Amino acid sequence: MAAKKKTSTGTAPVPVLTTRALGRATLERQLLLNRAAMSPRDAVAHLVGLQAQNTKPPYYQLLARLQGFRPAALSTLMESREVVRIVTLRSTIHTHTAEDALTLRPLVQPARDRELGIFRKRLTGVDLDRLRELSRAYVEEAPRTPKEIRTRLLTEWPDADPQALSTAARCLLPLVQVTPRGLWDMSGGVALTTVERWLGRAGEEAPDIEGAVLRYLGAFGPASVKDMQVWAGLTRLKEVFERLRPRLVTFRDEHGTELFDLPDAPRPAEDTPAPPRFLPEFDNILLGHADRTRVIPPHLKGLNGVGNQNYGSVLVDGFFAAVWRLDTPRDAPAVVTVQELRPLTTAERDALTEEAADLVATMTPAAGHDIRFATFVDLGR
Repeated sequence: MAAKKKTSTGTAPVPVLTTRALGRATLERQLLLNRAAMSPRDAVAHLVGLQAQNTKPPYYQLLARLQGFRPAALSTLMESREVVRIVTLRSTIHTHTAEDALTLRPLVQPARDRELGIFRKRLTGVDLDRLRELSRAYVEEAPRTPKEIRTRLLTEWPDADPQALSTAARCLLPLVQVTPRGLWDMSGGVALTTVERWLGRAGEEAPDIEGAVLRYLGAFGPASVKDMQVWAGLTRLKEVFERLRPRLVTFRDEHGTELFDLPDAPRPAEDTPAPPRFLPEFDNILLGHADRTRVIPPHLKGLNGVGNQNYGSVLVDGFFAAVWRLDTPRDAPAVVTVQELRPLTTAERDALTEEAADLVATMTPAAGHDIRFATFVDLGR
């Protein structure tokens, strides 16, 4: 529920959103309160991409959000090049629609420039314009692996740092991972070409930053300036929000941070039921804000990943409450292991058992399954 923050200046009071109300609003935007009757392509566009650092998480993100989702639907979009895997937000790989791949990549180029600056001392004597031209010609001739790109660039600059050379190519060019990489139940190493070559279209200019802010709020709001900066990997967005202020509504969170939102965006009551959901590692909702307490209770911060081990996350009543893993041994039932970060009630376990059955039936060929509940320990051990 949004309370009213008292003021002493005679101005209108600023509504305060509780953590639960803030979480329910974001869950609704993220299609996690009710599965949406939306096509996978439209969902990818609405969510402004799916984090795809690993190949399977985009499929599980859509399973948690869409009615009747089947993995083949996303694979078909990838094969037809309607969606692609490309480094964009936060310098990580995302699955984007073709249109967003062509425009969001230029939008976040300043972050790529900062990343390149870190390696600049290891590129002494390297002509970056020449590196861009050579790399583009090489990967557009045929998709190339990162090792092949490094080897080619080392023939031109044999004394340069190999890793810095390949990083420079990735920062300077909009490179996509071509299929079969990322297709469901298919293996394929990383091979890269430019987004223009893969899509058969000329590159496009970045969209106006105001439009990007509005799309972010539509999928992740209400949110602060810092929230969007963390999500996008960009800086200095305060003046953009200020320009948009007349078109937005504002709130405060319980700590006093100013939050912006679209006037007509849904903000459900904080007691709106939130069904359990199995989310993959790196799910959008876990990474879309600087302050993630709307979904991750403060005392559980960091437990969705320990060291180099990242877990799937379980939302219960809208909050991170457990981690999970799916094992599919050959000629045996699939096993869904849920490790509780707080004691789950019988009703919560029953709901998760039902959700797990649907997950196994959709995402595996297993004839049966078992769900196991336990207290959290590091699943990587």
